[in-house]
Amino acid sequence: MSLAGRDDGRAAWRDFKGELDALGFRPSRRFGQNFLIDENMVRAIVRDAQLAPGARVLEIGTGLGFLTLHLLREGCEVVTVEVDARLFELSGRALAAERPCTRLLCDALEGKHSLAPAVRAALWSSGDWHLVANLPYSIASPLLVVLADLDNPPASFTTLVQKEAAERVAGTPGGADWGALSARLQADYDCRIVRAVGPGLFWPRPQVDSSVVRGVRRTAVLERERRVLLQGLLARLFQRRRQTLGRVLTDLLDDRAAAQAWLDEAHLVGGARAEDLDLDALLRLVDAARREERRAQVLRQVAPAGCKDDAQAEASDAPEPD
Repeated sequence: MSLAGRDDGRAAWRDFKGELDALGFRPSRRFGQNFLIDENMVRAIVRDAQLAPGARVLEIGTGLGFLTLHLLREGCEVVTVEVDARLFELSGRALAAERPCTRLLCDALEGKHSLAPAVRAALWSSGDWHLVANLPYSIASPLLVVLADLDNPPASFTTLVQKEAAERVAGTPGGADWGALSARLQADYDCRIVRAVGPGLFWPRPQVDSSVVRGVRRTAVLERERRVLLQGLLARLFQRRRQTLGRVLTDLLDDRAAAQAWLDEAHLVGGARAEDLDLDALLRLVDAARREERRAQVLRQVAPAGCKDDAQAEASDAPEPD
């Protein structure tokens, strides 16, 4: 089966569905397999990505190849990754008549803190490239953080994710969605939700709404040392987001006076809470940590932010009384 010359998404989906049924294929919850089958929405996502002909694109989750197809027809140079061998074979046949692309059969992540070696090797070491993908919820947050931390990170990302994940990426200080993921990505990217995508546009139909979220890399981004310390700070603070800074930093340093000195240098009060700090305040804490090796050292020892879902952290976070 080939998609060459096919513009009727519904007809293409009927053909795919027939092949999937013949294979006895059942979507995997573990892989987060909810396929976007609406042709108009696939086209809209490609438009949202604002890609020029020749743009270099990473797609995570080839799936049935519908999004891959339109990226190729926009003239993009595509690296596409699929973890399911059955879909890898099926999408390969469907895309056979299109312009060549790099297709990888592997998990995109090795653990939650690094890219799979095959994906890392296929990425571009210099120049602009872009992430365009329908991301499973289970890998969306860690993947975006891992990609943002590369020596040559994506110039933009345009991703279809669960609505909850999109709101966390684009969250604002003081809101329920503001957390480690929001602050880490917004340190380097202008992030916004582009459009809503209803469950009726997928097969199988998910039980939640989805959104397209887009991030464009800022001209001025964090240098590596500030980024490392910010991630350590975010991981600590947002695991205890409703507790006061004074308490969290005191526990971190095991020294109340040293914690107060850190706060004073950052022009913050001990009664403030992480959920209310904007990016500027967080970076003042980071810069104060850089001036004192003891502070910097404890932050370097913390796992990267974004690898633990903020909502999971909140489940064990006991708020302090005012």
